[in-house]
Amino acid sequence: MQQLTAEWVDKAEGDFATCGREIRARTQPNYDAACFHAQQCAEKYLKARLQEANIAIPRTHDLVALLQILLPTEPAWVALTTDLRALTVFGVTFRYPGMAANRTMARDAYARCSNVRAIVRAALGL
Repeated sequence: MQQLTAEWVDKAEGDFATCGREIRARTQPNYDAACFHAQQCAEKYLKARLQEANIAIPRTHDLVALLQILLPTEPAWVALTTDLRALTVFGVTFRYPGMAANRTMARDAYARCSNVRAIVRAALGL
């Protein structure tokens, strides 16, 4: 694995851990942050796969756009479209006033992120 790929993975794992901690928090859980970190984890894993395939990494937070770039390399990943579309929304919607995530939303984001994480990790041999 390339060094930069490993760095993307490390950053993604940090987001995954943060998401999990916020969901499990007994006092003052930050469900907005859990949703944001779920999106960030998926984004960084997709960028790790791009890096490992020596594909230029665009400056975007749109997970479906990243998936489109990866599909020629990982065609079976088309099955991730629904999860990635939902996670893209989770990464933006709750960052600003007007909307707030709840426990159900945060758990959904975590489950979707976990699915993406498992698939990308397998592709990276992790």
